[in-house]
Amino acid sequence: ALPAPSAEQAQVLQALAASAGDAPVTLLHGSTGSGKTEIYLREAQRVVEAGRQALVLVPEINLTPQLEERFLARFPGRRVVSLHSGLTPARRLKHWLMVLLGEADLVLGTRLAVFAPLPRLGLVIVDEEHDPSYKQQEGARYSARDLAVVRGRIEGVPVLLGSATPSLESWHNALPATEGGAGRYTRLTMAARIGGGVLPTVRLVDMSRLPKEVLRDSALSPALLGALRERLARGEQSLVLLNRRGYAPVLHCTECGWKSACAHCSAWRVFHKLDRTLRCHHCGLTERVPRACPDCGNADIQPTGRGTERLEEQLALALPGARVGRIDADTTRRSGALEAELARVHAGEVDVLVGTQMIAKGHDFRRMTLVAAVNPDAALFSSDFRAPERQFSLLMQAAGRAGRDAGQADRAEMWVQTWHPQHALYAALRMHDYTAFAQAQLAERRSASLPPYTHLALLRADAREQSVAQAWLRAVSDEARELAAQHQVALYPPVPLSVQRVADMERAQLLVESASRPALQRFLTAWEATLRRKRPEQKGLLRWAVDVDPLAI
Repeated sequence: ALPAPSAEQAQVLQALAASAGDAPVTLLHGSTGSGKTEIYLREAQRVVEAGRQALVLVPEINLTPQLEERFLARFPGRRVVSLHSGLTPARRLKHWLMVLLGEADLVLGTRLAVFAPLPRLGLVIVDEEHDPSYKQQEGARYSARDLAVVRGRIEGVPVLLGSATPSLESWHNALPATEGGAGRYTRLTMAARIGGGVLPTVRLVDMSRLPKEVLRDSALSPALLGALRERLARGEQSLVLLNRRGYAPVLHCTECGWKSACAHCSAWRVFHKLDRTLRCHHCGLTERVPRACPDCGNADIQPTGRGTERLEEQLALALPGARVGRIDADTTRRSGALEAELARVHAGEVDVLVGTQMIAKGHDFRRMTLVAAVNPDAALFSSDFRAPERQFSLLMQAAGRAGRDAGQADRAEMWVQTWHPQHALYAALRMHDYTAFAQAQLAERRSASLPPYTHLALLRADAREQSVAQAWLRAVSDEARELAAQHQVALYPPVPLSVQRVADMERAQLLVESASRPALQRFLTAWEATLRRKRPEQKGLLRWAVDVDPLAI
């Protein structure tokens, strides 16, 4: 028997059924634990029973098996297939042919699945629609979320976007014109958790008040360690979030100041203690840790900063007897490793789980009552205008891992260690108030003429020398001045990327801005001929690409 829907779920299902024939785009704003997946299952069931196919997109491969289990359990006898890069070529081809021939009733996949050729498509669902993983960053650049909306409009089928922290673009599209929005989407809200549970209490730890010797010895405050010990004593689980893998971001020499820079990138090589290597997370260069400083011979080279590997080590020392686990890109590289680690967590074989953002969303950890965020302040003052939005989303999603069992919800807490406890982002987080955060961010975006109130594109160029890349960008920009003025498009001077060099290729970019999306598209279409014809003045390799709606500038 199907679980009885909550009052909010029943209202949402009724609204979706009433509007299904109009092929609308609906933004489902549901708090973590409010039962969005049940809405997806019931809507998919309605479509499949009508003889149509449903396409369900998820942002990460590691969420696909979990969701696949839920759909297989709900649809016995139906053909449920997955499409993502983790499949073998043979299996991916088999699934693709099943979709093409109409043999599959439900298709679950990552961003690539938006292109799946479904002949009987009746519904598109985009889970965690805010997630940046939906944007393809290399090769053919596209947003699977935006393509899903376009595909729904072309094929005349409804599109359901779900998130606890919608992207500001989607939120703006779902706001009525009377509230300053675009009014393109319908917004439905589920604010309450299933079973009457409450969202975790958010506690801020002011790191500026702690003695320096405490900060030198551990990444965790005494109060947070005390809270972790309480959970251990009660047999409950905790999650510690640090969005930086490895043992330490950099090694440095205390004598001459040498640091573990990458020879091929404008970045530091990260120290991984487990296999004693220095790895560049941009180009992949991996070398053994030197026995002494390569410049002066000093044997005392020290790790600086903390990653998940070092945090795991410190927690094991601070909490004797605790079973500490770690899930990040390093521990889950082998096939099946992620599923095995998650199974250990669900089975209660892990007391404290350390991890990056890959464990902060989508997982249903029933025994978890404490989530702690370590060092989340970096995004508060980033030059990337989207950084606060991504950070708030990450923290809200992470908080949602705690207290998902209604019997433990009253003890659920999220601890945030911060040097800026008065920041407006944390004020909204304490109240779990996405609406207030979105309103403040949209007001800032409007005053600064940033998306969604303006439309951006980046022309990126990679060359062996920075001067070659920038010279080419200036040349194509100068030639397009008249064209830009004609389309009322602004061209900004070329600048290096924040990580200027990757794999011995110097990277530069030029920002294109317009108040009108059609004008921007017309300009880019007309400009393409110049871009293809123009070549750098100096000999050498040069690659270029246009990125519309870039995630970062």
